Amino acid sequence: MLRFTLLGPVQVVLDGEPLTGIAPRHRAVLAYLLLNAGRVIGIERLIDAMWGHDRPDTARSQIHASITAIRRALRGAGAADLLETRAGGYVARPEPGQVDAQEFTELVAAGALREALDLWSGEALEDVHAHYVDGARELWNDRRLSAYERLVEGELTAGRHDGLLDGLAAQVAANPLRERLNGHLVLALHRAGRQADALAAARSYRTALADEQGLDPGHAFIELERAVLADDPVLRPAGAAPAVPGPPRRSTFLPYDIPDFSGRAAELERLVGERAGPAVVTIDGMAGIGKTTLAVHAAHRLAARYPDGRLFIDLHAHTAGREPLDAAAALEALLRQLGVPADRIPVTPAERGALWRAELAGRRVLAVLDNAFDAEHVRPLLPGHSDTLVLVTSRRRLVDLDGAQALSVDVLGEEDAAGLFERIVGERARHEPDAVHEVLRLCGRLPLAIRISAARLQHRPRWTVSYLAGRLREHRRLLDGVSAAFTISYEQLDEAERRMFRLLGLVPGRDIDACGAAALAGIPEDEAEELLEGLLDAHMLLQLEPGRYTFHDLLREHARSIAEDDGAVLRLLTYYLHRSRAAMDRLFPDSLGEREGIPRPDTPVAPVRDAAEAIAWLDAERSNIIATAVHGPEICLGMLALAMRPYLDRQAHHDDALTLHTLSLRRSRMLGRREFEARALTDLAWTHWRLGEYERAEEHAHQALDACEETAERARALLTLGNVALRRRQDAQAERHLRQALDLTRIGADTWGEAHVLGILALVLDRAGRPEEARRHLDLALALHRKVGNPAGEAMTLDHLGVVLRHQGEPDLARTRHEQAAALYRELGDTAGEAAALNGIAEAAGDPARAVEEHTTALALACLTRNRPEQARAHDGLARAHLTLGHPARAREHGRLALGLYGELRVPEAEEVRAFLERAGELPEHAGEPVRQDVLTR
Repeated sequence: MLRFTLLGPVQVVLDGEPLTGIAPRHRAVLAYLLLNAGRVIGIERLIDAMWGHDRPDTARSQIHASITAIRRALRGAGAADLLETRAGGYVARPEPGQVDAQEFTELVAAGALREALDLWSGEALEDVHAHYVDGARELWNDRRLSAYERLVEGELTAGRHDGLLDGLAAQVAANPLRERLNGHLVLALHRAGRQADALAAARSYRTALADEQGLDPGHAFIELERAVLADDPVLRPAGAAPAVPGPPRRSTFLPYDIPDFSGRAAELERLVGERAGPAVVTIDGMAGIGKTTLAVHAAHRLAARYPDGRLFIDLHAHTAGREPLDAAAALEALLRQLGVPADRIPVTPAERGALWRAELAGRRVLAVLDNAFDAEHVRPLLPGHSDTLVLVTSRRRLVDLDGAQALSVDVLGEEDAAGLFERIVGERARHEPDAVHEVLRLCGRLPLAIRISAARLQHRPRWTVSYLAGRLREHRRLLDGVSAAFTISYEQLDEAERRMFRLLGLVPGRDIDACGAAALAGIPEDEAEELLEGLLDAHMLLQLEPGRYTFHDLLREHARSIAEDDGAVLRLLTYYLHRSRAAMDRLFPDSLGEREGIPRPDTPVAPVRDAAEAIAWLDAERSNIIATAVHGPEICLGMLALAMRPYLDRQAHHDDALTLHTLSLRRSRMLGRREFEARALTDLAWTHWRLGEYERAEEHAHQALDACEETAERARALLTLGNVALRRRQDAQAERHLRQALDLTRIGADTWGEAHVLGILALVLDRAGRPEEARRHLDLALALHRKVGNPAGEAMTLDHLGVVLRHQGEPDLARTRHEQAAALYRELGDTAGEAAALNGIAEAAGDPARAVEEHTTALALACLTRNRPEQARAHDGLARAHLTLGHPARAREHGRLALGLYGELRVPEAEEVRAFLERAGELPEHAGEPVRQDVLTR
């Protein structure tokens, strides 16, 4: 039996005896080919692997000599076919079980860890030297250590700790910064009754980590150390979990794997075969080539090897009408799929990336990153040093993604294409092989085109394959490949369906419902729905969720190529305007007067029955409305922004608000519409204030005052300036702005605005030591909000009353007001407002344990709405509550997060938190007694 060993000295072993006479350089070349088994390795890549940039002039001839020597040795061992020459280079194709590195990976994946580790006879690639060897050796030695850690973890779980101590101690001595390994040693020592030695080992790791990397141990290690110190019963072996637990098994987020997947055998072999190669594989090819289908199918095949999570995210790089998903949003989605709670997900992309890499360390996770734009789009999402496999699909070749293995997907081979066609069509395909060949040629063997053509034939029982081929052939003069398939499908539609298909190609948004399609085409809703269903049956549309219709990317492009706008996009935008107004009238009846300037529709718009229907429609259409505003005609945007403003604000869709109001500002200036310009400026000022971007809020508010003539808009601009000054504790300036705003609201008989200004002004008066005046303002504000029927304003006023009452020494009544506010906000679906009310409840709780609970909930809600001020407030409160409870480490952690946020906001609280952290830093890591209340003094 022939065998190759790489996990120790590199050898060719025949019937148990190593073959002699193979020079070290030749063994280095052989090892590189075996590590990349199944992949064609070009001579330039081999040269780079052997010498890097320091290549000799004879490099090419040396590689040829090595290949000759390897072939000679393989022929002598009866394996001449193992090394093949291809057009692009050389490929090694060992049999299963011939390479110890491949066997090790398979055994580890199967959980046979002890057998896998027994394959090692030294360091990987022990006796060869080449440019690639150091990196490969480090990678394989790390995999060996990871397998050992998993083995130890299983032994600890089973209570077999005594036999582990010597080996663990030796491994820790060789790898002193390996946290998981150190955790296993600490736990084994503790279970052996050597608590002092366990704590000493933990201190040694802390010291080494701080000296070498300037870091503290992770949360799991700190908790283990605490449990050892307290002799926590949870560490006892009987039925207990290990001290540094492996990650739980995760459910899959992979999309459905299509049942008629065909072909791609070579690509699948590269993807699901031996996974000793790179941790990142890019799958590139033209649109419609089947990249996503291949990636998802491969991921399902690989799923068992990655028990800690199978993740999927569409990055939308080539989705028409959608902006690519940025790193921050993508990382948030991936972290959530891993099970990371919202309150642990940081704000900045860099911090999210660091957490992503930390969460993947030590886990076996598979992640599919679909529809990427380029290498820069993907790079922030890549794992660090872990056992994670990432499959990336893109229409571009990601050649500058270092360390990634590239897989370019071509059209299907003739046999595979025929197999796909036959699976869909059935018996008719087998009777006309020549006609099938012609159809596949006309479809360019593109999977999407084949599916569309085959589906058309499947639902036409009187058609023959020859007839289909003839229909496709007629269009070859005009359109190639997939376009021919699209055209024949299009021609089979009736005229009304064709018109609808063309008009849908004009839609800037992601999808559309029957009402929107009716407006687009200028026809009744029931007729539009019938046409949409016909297009769906003809596979010209997709329905990813009930009642909503969309295109595959290629079909969208085809529809756009033949579309002619007869005013359809204007009709759609007008529909969105009037339907938005109807929804707002249901959700915000207190502000009907603000929308009086929007003209009524010429034709009836479907009524919005209740608030639930209004919010469901807005949630479904929001991205489509914004996309249509961005790409549609340059009219009515000021009115659309006016209609959408309260929804975008309450639901914290601040990015969309910025897009819409910025667009409204630009186009109102271009068209000379001063009234819309002023409103856009005040809306921008308010949105930036919501986001904690105070300088930009101030800038837009001042511009609005310069542009404003209407008292209501001037009052809103002054209110924003007052809010900014309040956050900066510029109380005199805040009071001046707010009193000016108050005068304007009263001049304009704006009861809603008056109530709102009174509620903010009360906070300024309270901080200025005028509590009775503040109470009077709030009582009046509450009465006015109730008079006009503004529950959101009522909730805000109740929340402000809670703040004032707490400052006046009435914590019980303050809690009641905050709780009333939270209940109202929750009923309204105002997550940002609810976060503020929950922070208020926590601050008035008088019980640090309850404060932790309420602040934690508030933090999660504030993170959902990207409300940085309330995030900072929650972290600040958590820091102080944890310190009171005797948890200085947690207090410092939350304090640092609060300081970072307050620093970004540039508000005075930053200095208070800095002083708090200095006091907290003087306390021991594990305080035994609660901290006195005066430590919390702000």
